[in-house]
Amino acid sequence: MFVGSYPLRLDEKGRLALPVRFRDQVADGMVIKKGQERCIYGLTMARVAEQSAAMAAMAPSDTARARMAARMSFGSMVEIEPDKTGRITIPASLREYAGLDRDVVVVGVDTRFEIWDAANWEAYVAELEAAYADMESEGMPTLS
Repeated sequence: MFVGSYPLRLDEKGRLALPVRFRDQVADGMVIKKGQERCIYGLTMARVAEQSAAMAAMAPSDTARARMAARMSFGSMVEIEPDKTGRITIPASLREYAGLDRDVVVVGVDTRFEIWDAANWEAYVAELEAAYADMESEGMPTLS
């Protein structure tokens, strides 16, 4: 499980040191890909396999929308392996898609993590935090 928010910096080569808490989960390889709201998703290889199976089970699979979703999702994936210091290199095309320059925020979102441009993340939180606080329920099971 990926949790927490971590303000970090990209170096001049587009490398990012992943949060220490995430490194064991992705040590055997991972993918990064285009995500919604112009961020980058980071997924374990096991999660990619689960997504592939779920997409194959969806019906109908031969529609323009299904083809677009598969192409955008799987077509933008880049398999990467963190180096010994836990750094990953984000390709220029994904950095451009997400508007990443230097300051980023890595956000744990349960089965994936997201990489956001820091200013875009701050704007997203500012826009939606009040609505979240006013929600009747998270829509998730609680332990209480």
